[in-house]
Amino acid sequence: MPDLMPLAVLRRGQVAEVGQLIGAPEQVRRLEELGLRTGARLEMIRNGAPCIIRVEGSKLCFREDANSRVLVRTRMPA
Repeated sequence: MPDLMPLAVLRRGQVAEVGQLIGAPEQVRRLEELGLRTGARLEMIRNGAPCIIRVEGSKLCFREDANSRVLVRTRMPA
């Protein structure tokens, strides 16, 4: 199983799977409400600060502090 890495290291167009969420329970709960649950598939639309990702048909924008709380494992596009 591939190692986990911060969301911020993904390149534009790269697809990954959420592996772990880090933070206080209320921060983790908020990320899960946005669709970032363990196992969720996401695509990096624009990396950098802020980054834009697509998850569950929605586009989300994250500042650098938020995207460092999301650890992903890369995977090939389906």
